[in-house]
Amino acid sequence: MPRTTRTVSIGIAVAAALTFGVTACGSSGGDGVAADEKQTITVWAMGAEGEKLTDVAKEYTKANPNVTVKVTPVGWDVAHQKLVSAAAAGTLPDVAQMGGSYMGEFAELGVLEPVDTKKFDEKDFFPSGWKQGEVDGQAYGVPWYVDTRVLYYRTDLAEKAGVTKAPTNWKEMQDLATAYQKKAGTKWGLSIQPSGLDTVQNFYSFLYSAGGEIVDAKGKAVIDSPEAVKALKEYGSYFDKGLSNKSVQPGYDVVKDFGNGRVPMFFGGPWHVTLLNESQPQIEGKWAVANVPADKSSVSMAGGSSLVISKDSEHKAAATEFIKYLTDTKGQADWYKRTKDLPANTSAWTSGDLADDTTLQVFKKQMDTAKASPSLSNWTEITDKVDQAIGKVTQGKASAEDALKTAQSEIEALVK
Repeated sequence: MPRTTRTVSIGIAVAAALTFGVTACGSSGGDGVAADEKQTITVWAMGAEGEKLTDVAKEYTKANPNVTVKVTPVGWDVAHQKLVSAAAAGTLPDVAQMGGSYMGEFAELGVLEPVDTKKFDEKDFFPSGWKQGEVDGQAYGVPWYVDTRVLYYRTDLAEKAGVTKAPTNWKEMQDLATAYQKKAGTKWGLSIQPSGLDTVQNFYSFLYSAGGEIVDAKGKAVIDSPEAVKALKEYGSYFDKGLSNKSVQPGYDVVKDFGNGRVPMFFGGPWHVTLLNESQPQIEGKWAVANVPADKSSVSMAGGSSLVISKDSEHKAAATEFIKYLTDTKGQADWYKRTKDLPANTSAWTSGDLADDTTLQVFKKQMDTAKASPSLSNWTEITDKVDQAIGKVTQGKASAEDALKTAQSEIEALVK
């Protein structure tokens, strides 16, 4: 399942590497062991994925008795520091799970093996999923699973408010939020984060749908563009009009309020489907998902994880074969059954639940246009400046223009 994580500056990682005497370019580790020789490959996977992958590794070993796969589950709360320390000490596992926010940092350290594009074809994966594993046009990670955000809304309360279809654009979404309050008696119209850590993740659906970006393809800061200003004005208007809560406690879980009707709409990921089915059975059949309401177009953020191979690994051939097993059509369908993580390989969506479930197909459609964040080593520092700008607007402390002008100046200093 997706996790929100934060990384330290690349400067800290580089300093750690230098302390341990690791060069920036790393080592190829020689030719290594052939894939069909008896060997053990080490794998680090994070959170729930680490637990589930142990079972998959056992199945793989049954079919490939020459290879033992040793999986180490790593908590997301310590994952980044553990990877940094291992990179500095030259002890990274053969294979590691890595989110897009890590990729630029570790590629810059020179500790990742480039993807063998003869073994893995970019065309087999969602474009944004593949993009998350690229740094400066070079692929370092093979997409393992993806996620994105869509709009969850209470259909029963919408009908009570006189609305019978999902909103498809900004006006319809705000009209529905207003109708929820005035006609269906909900406390709020839409749950979006007002301020604090990673507020930007809620803002992406507005920013990208308006055609805006934080940093463009050339690496230039563009957060003060007319498109970005328009998006932040729209985002802020929900708070100005009392449609969204200006004060949300850290760790707030929208699922409960969605279930009791205080919050009738929110932007959520695929894991929310399971959470709602398991913890809010009283609203079964009374909610649905829809693609992100559009301004210029319907575009959401792309998330997920990739699988990388250490540049120093002596087992690159076997590691590559294991990653192929996890990311081909059969492996991806099996992983979905075990975890409900959305397959990154598009061919896995052509049969079974993935093809027949209308809710899942909304996520697939959103992934077709989802946008990945740039793989910059200091991306979390950059998005922190956007978080601050959003908070100023939602709390009425600055206009969208002024808040983004400040953020633009700060981000320009980070991307030079």
